[in-house]
Amino acid sequence: MTGPRRTSKPDTKKAGKADTRKPGKPGNRNGPPQEVSSHEARPRLFYALKVPPEVAEQLALVQKDLRGNWRSVRADQLHVTLAYLPGVDPTKLDALKKLGDTLTLDTPPLGLKLRGTGYFPNEGSPRVWFVKVEAEGLEDLAARLRVDLAELGVETDNAGFKAHITLARKKGAAPRVPPRLFETGWDAGAVTLYRSHLQKTGPIYENLAMFKLRGELRATIMSSTESEAIGTAALNLEDTP
Repeated sequence: MTGPRRTSKPDTKKAGKADTRKPGKPGNRNGPPQEVSSHEARPRLFYALKVPPEVAEQLALVQKDLRGNWRSVRADQLHVTLAYLPGVDPTKLDALKKLGDTLTLDTPPLGLKLRGTGYFPNEGSPRVWFVKVEAEGLEDLAARLRVDLAELGVETDNAGFKAHITLARKKGAAPRVPPRLFETGWDAGAVTLYRSHLQKTGPIYENLAMFKLRGELRATIMSSTESEAIGTAALNLEDTP
C-alpha cells in the first residue's frame, strides 16, 4: 500500500536579486571619486598685451599665405606674451591680480611696432611662425613682472623674453613662408591676465583681468616762461649778422 505523498515545503528564503543600480555619478556615495585633471587643478596663465582688431586684421591677411599643416592663431587671440605661468596654485589668483594692478600703476602706455617674421626655434626646423615686436620699455616691463612673480613664489617658463606675436604653429609637414615686413603698430594701453584652455583645435584664451597702464608718458613739459625764453633766443639769433 502506498503511503501519503510528501509535499515539499516551500522555500521561505527569497532568491537574491541582481543589483541593477546604475553606477553612481562622480561625487555620489555609490560612485568612484571624481577626478580632476591636472590642467584644471593648476591652470595655465599668462600676462600679455592684446593685439587690437585693426592690427590683427593686417596679420590675418598674411596668414592666408600658409599652406600645409600650419595652424593659424585666430585674429582675436593674437597677443604679445610678457610672462607664461605653466601651473598656478588657484589660491594665488587674487595675488596675481593684485600684482598686475601694482605693476601697471606707474607704467605708461607702450608704443609697439611690428617688424619682420621669423621662426621658433629656428628656420631649419620651424615649429612656430611669429612676427617680432619692439617697444621702448617693453623688456623692462617683462623683467619687472618676472621678478615680482618670483617674489610671489610663482614659477614662469625658463625661456628668455623675446617680444613676438605667434601667427601660426606647425602640426606636420608644411612649407616655409617667405619673410614678411611690417610698418605698423599700436599703442598698448593695458596688460591682460589670461587663462589658457587646451582644445583639439588649439588653445582658447579666457580673459581673467585687465590692468590699465596708468603711468605718465615721459615728456619734457616746459613752463610758459621757459617757452618765451626760447622764443626770444631764437629771435635774437635771427637778428645776428
